Amino acid sequence: MSNPIVARSLDEIQFWSRIMKEHALFLSLGFTHDQKNLVAEAQHYINVFERVEEKLSKFSQNSDIQQVKAFNTEVYQHAVNIWAFKRKVLGLTLRCEIISNNYPLLVDHISREAAYFANRLKELNQGILAPRPDAIIKENVFFLRIMADHAKFIGHLLDPSERKLVDQAREFSHDFDQLLFQAMDLDSMRPQSETKPILSQFLDQNRVSVKSLRDFKKTARELIEACRIKSNIHPLLADHTFREAERFLEIIDLYEATLNKN
Repeated sequence: MSNPIVARSLDEIQFWSRIMKEHALFLSLGFTHDQKNLVAEAQHYINVFERVEEKLSKFSQNSDIQQVKAFNTEVYQHAVNIWAFKRKVLGLTLRCEIISNNYPLLVDHISREAAYFANRLKELNQGILAPRPDAIIKENVFFLRIMADHAKFIGHLLDPSERKLVDQAREFSHDFDQLLFQAMDLDSMRPQSETKPILSQFLDQNRVSVKSLRDFKKTARELIEACRIKSNIHPLLADHTFREAERFLEIIDLYEATLNKN
């Protein structure tokens, strides 16, 4: 029988390593022709996470837990390193030392995801698997902000002439900003807010909005892939944001199941 820490570790690495690899690609596409050193550094991380994916394929849910924990530690360091690269790019951008097509908020956004990935691996190696009530709130704060950012990026990368889609993206941005503020309010009310009825309602409300955004992203992805709308959105970026919405829904379901056990 597989160890739940092993299964969860491999799942996290499978999902987030691909995300990290794509982040490096998106950064490289946003750099200008004279930023060759940054392009090369981004390519380095593409290669790093491709090797992680290759190594991951050799593990299974029946793998030895100590070997998996050692792999977690290795990948943790890669996540920390790409986080540092992203923060370096953010600093260069905010100090106007470089001008690229990578929005500062986007660079900050992808660095938050790298920090999240590193933290998940650290927690798993500490044996933390089942979400605690405070983790439920904090995890939703993290993902609601990610979803709000996605809506903003979509709105800015669509051609301005795509007025209806731009308006829809703005509506999602506003919706998720409000959900984020509500989650932050709930977080500041801890531990008194950590009751099953409140947390259950919190998850239900978020699920409804995330499903709507997920469906919007799915439609946008299909339109982009078919070249039916005008935008600067790479087809892989459209799929990338769709997968992250799907991931958030999986996490909401995981937390709901944990609540129902208690």
